[in-house]
Amino acid sequence: MTAVQEECTDEELKALAERAGRELEDASAPEILRWAADTFGERFCVTSSMEDAVVAHLASRAMPGVDVVFLDTGYHFPETIGTRDAVEAVMDVRVITLTPRQSVAEQDAEYGPRLHDRDPDLCCALRKVGPLQEGLAGYRAWATGLRRDESPTRAHTPVVGWDEKRRKVKVSPIARWTQDDVDAYVTEHGVLTNPLLMDGYGSVGCAPCTRRLLAGEDARAGRWAGRAKTECGLHG
Repeated sequence: MTAVQEECTDEELKALAERAGRELEDASAPEILRWAADTFGERFCVTSSMEDAVVAHLASRAMPGVDVVFLDTGYHFPETIGTRDAVEAVMDVRVITLTPRQSVAEQDAEYGPRLHDRDPDLCCALRKVGPLQEGLAGYRAWATGLRRDESPTRAHTPVVGWDEKRRKVKVSPIARWTQDDVDAYVTEHGVLTNPLLMDGYGSVGCAPCTRRLLAGEDARAGRWAGRAKTECGLHG
């Protein structure tokens, strides 16, 4: 990262993000990630829920040794932790695991057991949003695996945009991809995926708040099923 970029104000970064979002709208995912790597260097990271390792794999080719940030909420399926460990073992990335300030037991003691059932927004804030806010403090840009076809709430995701909540550039290199595109990339490159995706899950989150899909449901319908909640707060 150049000295000028390092000293950019938030408003300059926001303008940079909005301009890049327009200019890179039709660019390929590798091109978008190369732009991010060239622009931000070590101040750029990838976040991954370990649903799959597609963006981590793409980023490792654009920027070998890239930081891959993973939130260990304490509620993950064993398969998710196993996917994280496998990614760290076989990819040219540096996995950074973030954890909440409280263990599940400590949270239960303060707020009562099964907070995720009674107040899922607060649970997500404590175990996801807060830790990520702190974990991203040293970066100026972060990449996600958001795709427009996943749900109506993600239909307008820019390939590069401004994260107002964290005051950082947010890169979504596969925003324009479909599930078919993801499947094709996984097959072509032998990319690691969470085993739960082969067991009826369309999207993998915390175990207490994730179920298998029913016929005809969109990929994220199994998250917080039966509730109005559709996002954990990391992306909206």
